[in-house]
Amino acid sequence: MEPISNGNSTATTASVTSLNTTTTTPSSKLTESLKLEHQLLRVPFEHYKKTIRANHRVVEKEVSAVISGIPDSAGISRDDAIQHLNSLVSRLQGLKRKLEDGSKAERLQAQRCRARLDHLESADSENMSEWNNTRLNRILVDYMLRMSYYDTATKLAETSNIQDLVDIEIFYEAKKVIDALRNKEVAPALAWCADNKSRLKKFKSKFEFQLRLQEFIELVRSENNMQAIIYARKYLSPWAATYMKEFQKVFVTLAYTSNTGLELYKVLFEPKQWDYLMDQFKQEFCRLYGMTLEPLLNIFLQAGLSALKTPLCYEDDCTKEDPLSQESFRKLATPLPFSKQHHSKLVCYITKELMDTENPPLVLPNGYVYSTKALEEMASNNNGKITCPRTGEVYSYTEVTKAFIS
Repeated sequence: MEPISNGNSTATTASVTSLNTTTTTPSSKLTESLKLEHQLLRVPFEHYKKTIRANHRVVEKEVSAVISGIPDSAGISRDDAIQHLNSLVSRLQGLKRKLEDGSKAERLQAQRCRARLDHLESADSENMSEWNNTRLNRILVDYMLRMSYYDTATKLAETSNIQDLVDIEIFYEAKKVIDALRNKEVAPALAWCADNKSRLKKFKSKFEFQLRLQEFIELVRSENNMQAIIYARKYLSPWAATYMKEFQKVFVTLAYTSNTGLELYKVLFEPKQWDYLMDQFKQEFCRLYGMTLEPLLNIFLQAGLSALKTPLCYEDDCTKEDPLSQESFRKLATPLPFSKQHHSKLVCYITKELMDTENPPLVLPNGYVYSTKALEEMASNNNGKITCPRTGEVYSYTEVTKAFIS
């Protein structure tokens, strides 16, 4: 599927396309297809575990508070004891309501996991077209959510009836933090770090430390140095042993203003630091839920482009049929290696048809190669004359020579 432009010699003028000589059965294609669905199951499962952990923490906290609040029967009046016990009962009733809400959330996550398992199990060779259409919609929703097109993503999920197969709720959770960081507010991000403290610690994440550093910088920017010192003692000192270099660098800003000309410290006051925090949050968010850092759409497109990318795709005369003739696809393919072509075929620049023994390639005197069918049709319509579509040079059909494919 990789068109390479015709042109400079018989060796380089043909369109080259990788041929798959291995016979692939529908079942093997299905198996390979399902291997790409790791994220589909991982995300709701991680969310399910997070919900269970949150409910467990609520139970531990409330039960511990109730047990510690049970009064000693000695030295307390009957009325006081009844009043205290009533308050404990009220607290336990509140815990019951929280547990009911938590149980509802757990059932919802379990239902989502079950729906996705059923979706994967429904894939077979008979309904592969319909299943792939659903997958395409999922990939598009994923891309829209990552690009902040939340309303459009929600609408597509609803019209396609794939709400249980996409992660809109989770991305809305991320949206609140990203919007706050865009407005130079760190409180929602810090709350998110607190909710996921154990997981982030397991990943050895420094995102919370970077948020604290930014808050410190904002205090210095507002010339509230005393408050910055108090803040550093309370929130930055616990991180100092681990990130001493960064801690020292930021602490030195107390001796400067935000208008400092020293590049080493000036960069700390630049607005792009907030963009860096947003990017860092997205990375930690994806890692927490087992998501890919790149949108699924990019990954699938890159998988296809990796089979199409050759040096000739970047030539000025690359055919428009080649996806890599477009700048957006070239940018997407930049980190990809060139494909390794074990077998190739020749495709005519004019007709886009295969050149083989039935339609052999012919070489013009200027070195450009086209198919016999194309040149014969051109000669028959122009009294035996052939005009090279690349250079505009005119030749007689008797001047062409046959190229042999070995």
